[in-house]
Amino acid sequence: MKFIVRGGKKLEGGIKLAGAKMSAPKLMIASLLTGDTCTLDNFPNIGDTAITAELLRLIGSEVEVKGSVARITTPKIKNNRVFELSRRNRIPILALGPLLARTGEAEIPFLGGDKIGARPVNLHVKALEALGAEIEITDSSYRAKAPRGLHGAEIFLDFPSVGATENTILAAVLAKGKTILRNAALEPEIMSLVKMLQKMGAIIELGANRDFYIEGVSKLRGARHKVIADRNEAVSLACLAIATNGRMMLLDAVQDHLITFLNVVRRLGAEYEVSREGIAFWRPTAGGLKPLEIETAVHPGFMTDWQQPLAVVLTQANGASVIHETIYEDRFGYAKDLNSMGARIEVSTECPPDSECHYDGKGFNHTAKIFGPAKLRGGKTTVRDLRSGIVNLIAALAADGESEINGVEEIDRGYEKIDERLKKIGAEIERIE
Repeated sequence: MKFIVRGGKKLEGGIKLAGAKMSAPKLMIASLLTGDTCTLDNFPNIGDTAITAELLRLIGSEVEVKGSVARITTPKIKNNRVFELSRRNRIPILALGPLLARTGEAEIPFLGGDKIGARPVNLHVKALEALGAEIEITDSSYRAKAPRGLHGAEIFLDFPSVGATENTILAAVLAKGKTILRNAALEPEIMSLVKMLQKMGAIIELGANRDFYIEGVSKLRGARHKVIADRNEAVSLACLAIATNGRMMLLDAVQDHLITFLNVVRRLGAEYEVSREGIAFWRPTAGGLKPLEIETAVHPGFMTDWQQPLAVVLTQANGASVIHETIYEDRFGYAKDLNSMGARIEVSTECPPDSECHYDGKGFNHTAKIFGPAKLRGGKTTVRDLRSGIVNLIAALAADGESEINGVEEIDRGYEKIDERLKKIGAEIERIE
């Protein structure tokens, strides 16, 4: 499947943000912790939620999606061993805790997801083992059992991993006793998961210094919860507005979730305005865009998923910008695509001066220098992963001429009907099956 894009037009208008791709699948997994019905509003119909729905149905859930509302009921775990899915993402490992809590055993397939480095799951395994799980890694799956049940423990994460934090919380809410999780991730998607679990009857407190305190309960009930707006989509669309010299109102955008990015917008020389409806983004007519030095970091720092769309904008800045990626070791594959369209980006293994980086001296291309302004022209690209795919699309819409983007199924994993929504504000995109 591919997009044919005719770029060079200012995009102007309002777009309602979809429910968060990084949140909805985790809330779906949380529904496994009860036999009652869980209802999710503002539910995004994207590839990752479809994969998660397939997993849940194989386990025994009844999943009904009507428009932007999903209802999930799992009165009984019919199958705690799922060996294969039609498509792969990183969600199945999060099902280990709920399955262990309800049946004492589980087996899920190896992870998939974006091709952005090794993304080891050792932190997940370590946390689950501390809670009483016994985990065996086979050639194609993770097998887990808890012969004496799950129990509370004190767990310290070597890195504030989003997935490991979610996995630990999901496993601990029905474990016996109290769990203390230290150095946890605190992303908005995690806090939304905590809020849903509280509605279901869990006892979870947030302490100082990235600590969670979880008191296990014997049973959880159904709940209704709204999926938060997708902050990654918000940043992608904001960058698209700035890159095309347009103006876009992102309906339902949440300022609290975007504070770090909003400061970057101002430093860049672009503008935004917060209102009750959302946040509008545009590029002022005078002054031009300024080069920036950006370093990715765990929340509340500049998110690793934000650097890719920002890179397209920085190709239009007046001078040399630097992006230093500190979370994943392989996230600059898109640089070749942008260079083929007229950008000038140099990727290196060097860390910026005075930077304390765990990739220093390890030979990973984790720093990009972007020289602008560059005249982007249409080209032919293939989507490498979800976030670099949105780079392909933003660049194509900002470039002069026609572009062909192949493999757009990857974009569909995280951006709901993005071509149809962008057409409504002036984009020229044709989807070819």
